[in-house]
Amino acid sequence: MSAARWDVILVGGGLANGLIAWRLRQLQPRLRVLVLESDAEPGGNHTWSFHQRDLLPGQHRWIAPLVAHRWAGYDVRFPAMNRTLAGEYISVTSERFATVIRQVLGDSLLTGTRALSLTPDTVTLSDGQTLNAAAVIDGRGYRPSPHLIVGCQAFLGQEWSLSQPHGLTRPILMDATVDQSAGYRFVYTLPLSDHRLLIEDTHYIDRATLSEERARQHIRQYAERQGWHLDRLEREERGNLPIALAGNARAFWQAQAGQPCSGLRAGLFHATTGYSLPQAVALADLIAAQPVLDAATLFSLIEGYALAQWRRQGFFRLLNRMLFLAGRPDGRWRVMQRFYQLNHGLIARFYAGQLTLQDRVRILAGKPPVPVGEALRAALKYTPRLRAFHDE
Repeated sequence: MSAARWDVILVGGGLANGLIAWRLRQLQPRLRVLVLESDAEPGGNHTWSFHQRDLLPGQHRWIAPLVAHRWAGYDVRFPAMNRTLAGEYISVTSERFATVIRQVLGDSLLTGTRALSLTPDTVTLSDGQTLNAAAVIDGRGYRPSPHLIVGCQAFLGQEWSLSQPHGLTRPILMDATVDQSAGYRFVYTLPLSDHRLLIEDTHYIDRATLSEERARQHIRQYAERQGWHLDRLEREERGNLPIALAGNARAFWQAQAGQPCSGLRAGLFHATTGYSLPQAVALADLIAAQPVLDAATLFSLIEGYALAQWRRQGFFRLLNRMLFLAGRPDGRWRVMQRFYQLNHGLIARFYAGQLTLQDRVRILAGKPPVPVGEALRAALKYTPRLRAFHDE
């Protein structure tokens, strides 16, 4: 690889950078784009899901080759309520992602290649080689920041082949009828075929302290209660998604020192659900539409988009503080149960991050599922310390 060969180098071959590279190939095919991934395959070991309304029609069209599963509707289960909600639910698997990205990028994807350091326009590899580009984008996943205060959505998922059909026709996005003694917990289940399930034990907790062995036990116990006959474990995935409570967004970006970044590295995720695909798709569209792609232009573009998203999600961070900081941990499920009793359109707009003023009033109206005093203290938590940029 010769120096100064590349227009854009994307460090990390995960969801966000993979989508950026693919969209650049679609809209600006003459650009010299390189993706560097330290693992053997791009995309890692993940399942990314989203709702139909989360993307625009044009975005659905260009990511369609990545889609592995679609379902008409989904279920939620709580101690005092079961509900089926309409609307297509869609999943992208890392296996499908890797296949498509490899086909699209060809020799422009280098796997098993580790970056030691990077600047806005250079990458130094583990073998000492330095690559140059007009712009380098860091997409190597979430990195804790002193400027972000977050909780955690920790999960362990297992994909199982069953000896008998499981009988599910749509996903169970949340089954919170399970034990709640350690905080808000639910089981998430995707029916991948008649005899295959992805089952995830998921916890909203203060820190990434989920016991993997206990989560595996929870999955087996849950499957037994559902009458599912687990036969062969196909794969296992795990994650710790950040759930934003508060932060100083401008200080976060000042600390990036001009380094363009993407995905979780850029703080681009739904503050409450942790879903990142919709914002990754939007960022890929935004970048690929730019006529100039040098480091300074890209940094300014991504920073502006991320700050706009931060402002839009202020209400979600408020809800997160009420969920994490108000009431007893074993009663947090009541907040979610109350939410899923609301209008279906509101719930869809919540996932898409498009709540109206009326939606926000409706969510907060009525008797709260947590003590009023604690709810108010949670709502105001961190505000004095971060007042300058709290919701900017």
